[in-house]
Amino acid sequence: MHHTTDNAVARRPALLLAMGPGIADRVLADRHRTRLAALTRTDPYLVAHDLAAPTPPVAAALAGAEVLLTCWGAPPLTAEVLDAAPKLRAVVHAAGSVKHHITDACWERGIAVTSAAAANARPVAEYTLAAILFAGKRVLRSAQRYAELRTAPEWLSEGEDTGNYRRTVGLVGASRIGRRVIELLRPFDVEVLLYDPYVSGTDAAALGVERVTLDALCARSDVVSVHAPQLPETHRMIGARQLSLMPTGATLINTARGSLVDEPALLGELLSGRLHAVLDVTEPELPPRESPLYDLPNVLLTPHIAGSLGNELHRMADQALDEVERFAAGLPFADPMLPEALDHSA
Repeated sequence: MHHTTDNAVARRPALLLAMGPGIADRVLADRHRTRLAALTRTDPYLVAHDLAAPTPPVAAALAGAEVLLTCWGAPPLTAEVLDAAPKLRAVVHAAGSVKHHITDACWERGIAVTSAAAANARPVAEYTLAAILFAGKRVLRSAQRYAELRTAPEWLSEGEDTGNYRRTVGLVGASRIGRRVIELLRPFDVEVLLYDPYVSGTDAAALGVERVTLDALCARSDVVSVHAPQLPETHRMIGARQLSLMPTGATLINTARGSLVDEPALLGELLSGRLHAVLDVTEPELPPRESPLYDLPNVLLTPHIAGSLGNELHRMADQALDEVERFAAGLPFADPMLPEALDHSA
């Protein structure tokens, strides 16, 4: 009996945690570490922050590791690091993008890669849905007026621009997040437009949305929400012309990356009061202290909170451990990352 147990332990893959300082304690609850210890041969409390110049315990674990469990702040998996990990067969990323640590050397060696991007997409899509509905209802403006008046406003005098009935919502990018937003919008009385050069008209119809050009989307939408990846060709894709095409009173939502929007052009539209914005990301990531974005009444500015935070981190860990369990059972990943897909993803 004892011999069988030893064999079962020996068959479990060796795993090493690799992520930034302090991340493991935020992402992994006790139940995750217990599950990891049951699925793999690992020290669930040994976390590698540096693989290029590892400590002796990390170097020993890396030499035997068949799978790395990574998250934010994971060190880059360079050819030199992979040389020190001859048994490595898989990387499971308990967060979204893998572009910061997965290198060409990983693909060249046939290492299987998966990420919890699907789990991280959910809170971003939820934030976006809330922003769309609040924008349509003019919640920010109403709250500010109520605070100024300190008396009941004359609600019948609210303009025709208030409400979410038959609104047009334009989504830029059918990413995981963009597709999740499409799903979440289904119960509402809104028309959804989509701009994505990689989506055909047939695919758009299957999603229940209308595929249009970027200019047409901006011109027709009451709310424009950005869900494209940060790539050279998407830099400032929402430029002065696209912003000028947006109807007066329309709202721009950006939960993607600040660089996708021409911020000086956007600031002009916001300072004039012509457009509204919900910005979870900006360029630079932290606006300077004197930025008008902090004080403008038509801007809701949040500090990059749309993605997984707090207890939502545990959803990413759950998805990652499901993939570790598949790997340990000799099954392919449910959500594999492919190198060619990375060319047009976040």
